[in-house]
Order: sequence, then structure tokens, then C-alpha cells
Amino acid sequence: MATVALSSKAGRWIMASSIMASAMAFIDGTALNVVLPSLQKSLNASGTDLFWILNAYLLMLAALILIGGSLGDRLGRKKVFMVGISIFISGSLACGFAPGVLLLIVFRMLQGVGGALMIPGSLSLISSSIHPKERGKAIGTWSAFTTMVTIGGPILGGAFGDAGLWRYIFFINIPIGIIALIILAKHVNEIRDEQDKQRLDLAGAVAIAMGLAAVTFGFLRIPAIGLNNWQVYASLGGGLLLLVAFVMIERYSKTPMMPLQLFSNLTFSGANLLTFFLYAGLGAGMLFLGLNLVQVQGYSQLQSGLTFLPFTILMITVARFAGALADKHGPRLLLIFGPAVAGLGLLILSFVKQTTGPAAYWTTFFPGILVFGLGMSFTVAPLTTAVMGSVSDSHSGTASGVNNALTRIASVFANAILGALAVLFFSGALQGQLKNIKLNDKQKQVIEQQSVNLGNASVPAGFEGKEKTIIEQAYKDSFIAAYGNIMRISAGLGFLGALMAVLFIRNSAVKKGTHQTTATK
Repeated sequence: MATVALSSKAGRWIMASSIMASAMAFIDGTALNVVLPSLQKSLNASGTDLFWILNAYLLMLAALILIGGSLGDRLGRKKVFMVGISIFISGSLACGFAPGVLLLIVFRMLQGVGGALMIPGSLSLISSSIHPKERGKAIGTWSAFTTMVTIGGPILGGAFGDAGLWRYIFFINIPIGIIALIILAKHVNEIRDEQDKQRLDLAGAVAIAMGLAAVTFGFLRIPAIGLNNWQVYASLGGGLLLLVAFVMIERYSKTPMMPLQLFSNLTFSGANLLTFFLYAGLGAGMLFLGLNLVQVQGYSQLQSGLTFLPFTILMITVARFAGALADKHGPRLLLIFGPAVAGLGLLILSFVKQTTGPAAYWTTFFPGILVFGLGMSFTVAPLTTAVMGSVSDSHSGTASGVNNALTRIASVFANAILGALAVLFFSGALQGQLKNIKLNDKQKQVIEQQSVNLGNASVPAGFEGKEKTIIEQAYKDSFIAAYGNIMRISAGLGFLGALMAVLFIRNSAVKKGTHQTTATK
């Protein structure tokens, strides 16, 4: 397979198209959380709706991302990459025009299909096209550019949200994607693995997609209909059976999307368990922190986006240093220290109550974000070192794909389970608040019906003056109580990740010199 120099014209075009396509996914991921308050208000969405809007994309991505990589190997990396970009920008356009929550969820699934073909193609194109001696430098360049985009995502999202233009978070993907497609069509040659004749694991993809969707549906229905309901039993039970079926399919398949033999290596298993717990805590923590800042603390969406800057700056400045330490001394101690510190940061954030707004940021939210960011910065590169270094070179692509898929699966479970718990925590706290307010049972019931909207809960019609103010404060206090509980659970997931490192990860099982692939995270 012919390769090109990074500095050549062909090399520069490959880098440009890969970076632009990746930028779409990064902007979409980081900016969307920031504009959720605007989106919720504009579409009159409940809290459960928000979790579905996030999960619809993640479900398809988690289920299909491994198959996306295999398709590129078989049918041509450029071709599959271009198809993925086309589907992603089509889904983005549809999301931007979606008139309601249901269609937005459907179009987010379309984005997820595109992302599953596009995201693996980005680094795969670089790895298979750039000369081996320059691949590390190429991946580093890709990582630097996508990190800069990641910084800009929340700020851009905040600016659009404050201007009432949350739909432009989706529309901005269109010109970026079209330019990437033009570059690929005109300046990049096709690359495929002629020896890859393996069948695609479609049965595994269907089983995991349907299983995750059923489990998600079951958990998100609990706040509305209660735990003791046939819908909950059927969806949770059916979802778990489908996930068991997925494991069985992978065990007996000749071409599994998730080869189970990789998990016989304890370090690989431990690193992936750590990934699951830590990224579940990360996803839930970042989501509820963003909602709290805008809906309760009075931050604008732009200010909310800016609060995450210390986190991103730490990731840029510390991650490379942590990767070098992992190469020199092994990842084990860093993977105990990093998740534990990240968990501590989430725990600190859980104790922040009602503040006076952005002016109080430096003494309220900043310390927790700083500690959380420091913990994640010392984790990401060593975690990739542990995953990639625990398997043979021939399985490195599959190992990276499995680990990336687990980060999405972790987010799906976190959004579903902690989303349902948040509504229950909010409802329970609100009931306690209403005991101290002189209202009849019917009035209390009407007020409690707003629990599903979490921080966007609004006082029902018929309440005015002092009574309205008291109810508004009850909603805020109830959200802060729910937020505190969710952040403490997220912190516990971080500590659980550290425990996985203690129990399973051994330096002796890890090859050195693998941290440069942290860009795949």
C-alpha cells in the first residue's frame, strides 16, 4: 500500500479533510450540551426528552462504530469516510430544521449512523496514508487541531444559545462537511485492504443497538410511570436479554465486532472497566453542571461554555506530560491517581449550592472544575497506553475501537440511569419543599408535574406574586438537591474507576510507547 509524506501536497490534503470531518463531530458533541437549555425551552422539551436527544446519537454511534471501521477496510477508507460525512451533514441539516422533539431524536440517530462511518475513517485514513515514520507526528497534528476545536465548541454553542440560534450548532456542520467532501473527491486517493475478506458482524450490531435502546427506554420511563410497571419490566428485561445475546453472538461469531478473547488480558479488561465507569461519571457530571449553571445559577450559555476552559487548557498542557510519564514508568499509578482526583473534583462540585451567579465562579465552581480537569488530564493518555499496550499490534485497531465504543456506551447508560434518578431526586426534594407551603393537594399535584422538566420547571398558571416566587425557589432548591446527588454518584463512578486500576492494571502487561494514540479518545 503506497504511503505519502506528511509534508507533501497529498499529505496536506489528507490531514485537512480528516481534521475538518473530525471537527464536525467535536463541535457537535461539545457545543450541544451548552445549548440544551435553549433547545429545551424552544421545543418545550422535558428532561427525559433531553436525555433521548443525547442518547439517540450515542446509541447508533456505540452500536455501529466498530462496523464503520471494518467497512472502511473492506470497501475503501475514502469511500466509507465520504459516505459517513454525507450522512452526518444530512442528519445535521435535518436536526437544524426539526420542528419538534420526536423528529430531532430521529435525525440525531441519522447523525449517529454518519458518525459511526466518519469517526473511525478520520484516523484510519491518516494511519493508512501517511508514511509510518511520520504517523506519530500526523496524529499529533490531528490531535492539536481537534483540541482547539474542542475548546471553541462550548464557547460557540454558548454564543449561539444566547442569541436564540441553537439550531446553528447543527447548521455549522454543513459548510465544513461539504468542503471536506470536495477535498476528498479531488485530492485524496482511495485506500482499501485487499486482503480483508471478513464478513461484517451485523447480528452483533443489531443486538447491541436494540439492547441499549431498550434499557435506555426502560430507565427513562421510570419517572413517568414508576418502577412497578410492565413497560419498565419488559424494556429492561428485554434489553438485558439482548445484551446477553450480543455477548453470545460475539463469543461464537467468526468475525466478531468485539472479540471477547481480548478481555482475557486482565489489564485490557481493567482499562475498559475503568473507561466505562470514569466516562459515565464524566458524561453525567458535565451535563448536569451545564444545566445547573444556566437554569439555576443564572449564567448565560456563553458564560457556561467559558467555565469549561480551565478543564480544556489542563487537558492540552498536562496530557502530553502524563503520556510521557506513562511511557517511562508505566500507566498503573497514574490510572489510580487520575480517576481518583477526577472523582474528588466531581465531589467538590456536588457541594456547591445556590450562588450569586458568574461573579462567584472563582470561589464556587472553579476549584472543583480545576481538580476534575487535573484528574482527567492525568488519566486520558495513560489509559490509552494501557489499552493499546496490553494487546498485540495486530489487534491494536480493534482494541482502540472497543475502548472508543465503551466510552459511548458509558454515556448512554449514564444518561439513562442518572437521568431517571435525577427526575426522582428532583421530585422527592420538591415534595419535601411543598410540605412547608400552604397549598391544597390538587395544587401540589400540578406543581409536582413539572418535575420531569428538571431545571426548566416553570410555575403553572394560577400562581402569582409571593406564592409564585416561593414555588420558583422550591424548583431551584429541588434541582440543586438532585444535582448534588447526581454529582456525588458521578464522583463514586470516578473512584470506582480508580479501584479498577488497583485491582486489574499491571505495568508488566503494557508495552511502552503507545500514548500518542490518545487522539482517538
